[in-house]
Amino acid sequence: MGQPESGVHREAGQQDRSPDLPPDLPPDLPPDLPPGQRLQRGWPVTHYGPVPRFKPDRWEFRVFGATADGDKRCWNHEEFSALPFSTVVADLHCVTKFSMLGAEWGGVPARTILELAPPAPHVTHVMVWAEYGYSANMRLADFAADRTIFATHKDGELLTAEHGFPLRLVVPHLYAWKGPKWVRGVEYMAADRRGFWEERGYHNLGDPWTEQRYSYQEEPGDGPEL
Repeated sequence: MGQPESGVHREAGQQDRSPDLPPDLPPDLPPDLPPGQRLQRGWPVTHYGPVPRFKPDRWEFRVFGATADGDKRCWNHEEFSALPFSTVVADLHCVTKFSMLGAEWGGVPARTILELAPPAPHVTHVMVWAEYGYSANMRLADFAADRTIFATHKDGELLTAEHGFPLRLVVPHLYAWKGPKWVRGVEYMAADRRGFWEERGYHNLGDPWTEQRYSYQEEPGDGPEL
């Protein structure tokens, strides 16, 4: 499905401008926010647990689980950094109700990883794994979306450690918890399985435009039983 030039996710039927937004927003930014969100001018630091120390000689990105050939694929930091670099312009919607609009994210598209390490035909979901065993699950279609990106940069600058350096996932059309900081790998799955926050009461799907914040809002089929 095509996207506006700004690269920001829009849904048919959304209002032209939210009355809560300031009138000085640049014209190329979207005129509205998902329900319940507020505009954030800066980028707050939000995460669970300590900031890990990056050790480039020990860093490895792995793709494993139900791969097409049954083998796992690994890149060290130098190899991963040499993969094709792309940029997308997209929003970040935090479940804590702030939205950061129009950031430019640079890094490796998730589709590149899918091409280099294809999943088996029966894969339906992925689990994204990060430092300290943190995880976030999503449908394969969400992971494969055009603007899902393993980001190393924001607005042309390397990510800081607090914001996920050396690698964080950005899934613009889902709440930001679905894009972990300090990513270390992807597991291909033939069935859905809840990640860290999904096991702790957050919605299994996490669509900000329908305010899928908490598990009690789930409809039948939205996710595995808690």
